[in-house]
Amino acid sequence: MADGENNRAMTPAARCPGMSYTDLLDLDTRQVPEFLREESLLELTDAPLAADRYTSAEFAALEDEKMWPNVWQFAAREEDFPEAGDTVVYENAGKSFLLIRQEDGGVRAFYNVCLHRGRKLRTQSGFSKELKCPFHGFTWNNDGTLKEKPCPWDFQHLKEDKMSLPELRVDRWQGFVMISEKQDIAPFKEWAGPATAHYDRWRLDECYTAAWIARVIPANWKVTAEAFMEAYHAVVTHPQILAFTGDANTRYDLYGDHMNRAITPSAVLSPHVAHLHDQQHILDSLVAFATQGEKGGGPRRPGSRFSDTEDAGASADISDPVMARKLTAEANRKTFGEMSGRDFSDISDTEMTDNFTYNIFPNFSPWGGFIPNIVYRWRPHQDPDHCLMEIRILMRGKPDEPKPKSPPMHLIGEDEPFASAGHIIGAGLASVFDQDMANLPFVQDGLKASANKEVQLGSYQESRIRHFHQTLDKYLSA
Repeated sequence: MADGENNRAMTPAARCPGMSYTDLLDLDTRQVPEFLREESLLELTDAPLAADRYTSAEFAALEDEKMWPNVWQFAAREEDFPEAGDTVVYENAGKSFLLIRQEDGGVRAFYNVCLHRGRKLRTQSGFSKELKCPFHGFTWNNDGTLKEKPCPWDFQHLKEDKMSLPELRVDRWQGFVMISEKQDIAPFKEWAGPATAHYDRWRLDECYTAAWIARVIPANWKVTAEAFMEAYHAVVTHPQILAFTGDANTRYDLYGDHMNRAITPSAVLSPHVAHLHDQQHILDSLVAFATQGEKGGGPRRPGSRFSDTEDAGASADISDPVMARKLTAEANRKTFGEMSGRDFSDISDTEMTDNFTYNIFPNFSPWGGFIPNIVYRWRPHQDPDHCLMEIRILMRGKPDEPKPKSPPMHLIGEDEPFASAGHIIGAGLASVFDQDMANLPFVQDGLKASANKEVQLGSYQESRIRHFHQTLDKYLSA
C-alpha cells in the first residue's frame, strides 16, 4: 500500500444514518442464525493504495510468483465432472491444471503438462480413459501413474516410479473443488477461517450449476473483483435497484486473512430514496425486476432471486415498514420450497431475501442463503489490463433427484453485452452486470493516467477492498 499521512490504524465506525441491517433482523418473522447478528471488524489502515497494483506487469508477475501458488483456488464444482474419467482443465496465471474424477469418486489434480516435452496433455475438459500426450504418445493412467512411453529403449534413464504426474493438493467444500500448489497448506476450511461454517446451514453441496457464463473484461482482475466488494456504487451505477435494495444499509464483516462478507438487505428501500416510495412501490419494483424479459411465461430464469410477489403485494399494509420484506420472504419460501422439494417455513426472512456476498481470498465469491446462489470467479487474462469473469447460478436440487451435470460455460464475446446472455441468467441480472462493466474499462484507463498514482477508499463501505489488499501484501512480502 502507498504511504501517506492517513496510514493510522483504525476500526471503521461510521454507518449510514437510519435503519441498519442488524435493526432489520430484530423485525424478522423467524429466528435468525446468530452468525448473521455477529459483526466482525479488523484493524485496518486508511492509507491510499498504489495505482500500479492494478496496471503493472511487474506487480502481476509478483502475484504469479508469490501469491497464486500459495493459496487455495476454486477450480471446479463437483457437478462439472460427476463420472469416473471426467476431467476439468483449469487454467490460471499462466499455468494449466487437470482435475480427474477417480473410480472411487475421489478427485485428483495434476499439472497439465507432459513430462516428456512439455505439451499440455489436454486442452479441453471432458472424458478421458487415459492421459495420452498428442505430441509423442507418452501416456499416463487417470491416477497419474505412467502407463506407456513409446520407444522405451531410448528412455532407459526415465524410471517408471519417477515418472508419475506431479500432483496438487485437493480439498472439497460445499460442492466446490479446491486446489493448491502448496503441498503443506492447511486444509481449506482451516485456511479460509471460521466463516466457512456459515455454509453448514446453507448447504451449497445440495445445489447444482444451473447457469454458467463468462466474459473477458478489459480491466485488471482486482479492479473487476472489487466492483463486487461494495454496494457503495449502487446509487449512481444501479439506480433501478434502489427501490428494493438497501445499498447503504449493507453490513461489512472481515474474518481473518482470507474471508469477508457484505450483507445487503433486499425488499427494502435504499436510504437514498427512502422519502420517495412506500411498501407497495417496493413490491411492484421487485416484480418488475424479477420478471424482466420473461413476459412469454415458462420457468423462471436461474438469475431471478425473487419469486413473483405480485399477488401478495396486492394486499400490502403500507404502514408496516418491512411489509414488503415479509411478503417477499414468504413468497420465496413457497416458490423456492416447491422448486427444491424442501420446507423453508422456519427459515428467516433475511435468508430468503437478502444478498450474502462472501469473498474468499483471492478470487472466489460464493453467495450464501437459501434462494438461488450466485458464484463469482475472477482470473487474470493475458495481461494486467484484462481478466476473465465467470458467473454461476446455483439452484437447490430436490433431495430425491440426482443433480444434473453442469452446462458448458457460455463465453460472451468481448464486444457483446451481458444482456446477450439474458436468456441464461435473466434479463434483470444481466442489465446490472452491464452497468458494472460500463465503468471498468475507464477505471483501468484512469489508473494508468492518474496524476498522483493513488486510490482512496472509504473506511467502512470499502473495507473489504482494503482487507483484500492487506492480505495480498502478506503474500507478496512473504
